[in-house]
Amino acid sequence: MVSQEEQSRVIFLTKPLSLESETNADFRAPNILKRVLSLFINVRPGSDLSRFQLSPLFNTPKSHLQCFGESVYCINNDMLGNCNNGETPKDRFTAIVSWSISTLRPVIFGMAPFNPILGETHHVSRGNLNVLLEQISHHPPVTALHATDEKSNIEMIWCQHPNPKFYGTSVEAEVHGKRELKLLNHGETYEMNSPKLVIKFLPVPWVNWVGEHRIRCQETGLEAELYYGSSSYFGLRGNPRSVKGKIFNSSSLELLYEIDGQWDRTVKMKEVSSGKETVIYNAKEAISGLKAPVLTDPKGVWPSESAVVWGLLSQAILNKDWGRAREEKKEVEEKQRELSRQRQSRGETWAPKHFIVNYNKEVGWDCSPIHKRVPPAPISVPIS
Repeated sequence: MVSQEEQSRVIFLTKPLSLESETNADFRAPNILKRVLSLFINVRPGSDLSRFQLSPLFNTPKSHLQCFGESVYCINNDMLGNCNNGETPKDRFTAIVSWSISTLRPVIFGMAPFNPILGETHHVSRGNLNVLLEQISHHPPVTALHATDEKSNIEMIWCQHPNPKFYGTSVEAEVHGKRELKLLNHGETYEMNSPKLVIKFLPVPWVNWVGEHRIRCQETGLEAELYYGSSSYFGLRGNPRSVKGKIFNSSSLELLYEIDGQWDRTVKMKEVSSGKETVIYNAKEAISGLKAPVLTDPKGVWPSESAVVWGLLSQAILNKDWGRAREEKKEVEEKQRELSRQRQSRGETWAPKHFIVNYNKEVGWDCSPIHKRVPPAPISVPIS
């Protein structure tokens, strides 16, 4: 028997963040800079914003889980598969560097995704790649990701904990946690971190990925150091989307390649020994004109799926029905508070369904998937 809740639920999927996202005004409220500044009138510099409540006026119609997932499954070419196809460790490592650059997506100034609810999931497939995310903590917000491609024998495990703080004229969100990409056919594990997201309000508003991004493979001894740059304080100098870096042998410290470019345009790699330059990443080819995921099996979508949890709210935002949007967001939040009260009254401790989670002060958050493989999803990404 189908419940009334199941009959009335909405599964709402939106376009992924792509190269054109910054110019997308489909759901942006008017006077956005003025509205953003008004949010922080009573916020002290250095404040942790992880519990900060946003009006739907400032929300992108999707969850953080969907944004994290999109960086893995939404891409025009199979850069992840190319990582597995390299004949030599150097070939595979440089392909990993190229793929890691592709996970950065332009962010819309003044807009933020929904803060995922506890236990929220997002399950999407792209070809043979199956991706599953789960929100394993709400305060602080921690997201776990597991992705597998049985054909290519690739596995990915992420555990991410963004920590946004207010600094007077800006917000800086450091993304803590470890990302692992395993090429199982080659017995190689690549560990990497994420640059931080900086949102600048004054004197010139901008938003960008900034800071150091490290990638290393213990089995081959190869390591990369990338640095993502930004505009100057006044927004008049500097390249806001620059990426510079190097690939080297961590044992001998031999410099192998130099990397230079713009992650929203093209990135080149120069082999130090020969001086040969190669374009290793083209943003227009990789993340331009991305298509929204499509629903292939409505009955297979879990109630915890992001597209279900936030479906009605996302619809209201795209329709610019701000009154309804506030009601829908309040309903989601109130339901979560009630579930929390029920668990407390029964003396229950919530536990993730798909991950085993560990935390300690020295290492931070860590997670491991309960199941070895991620099953095919009821939502899929069209492949061009």
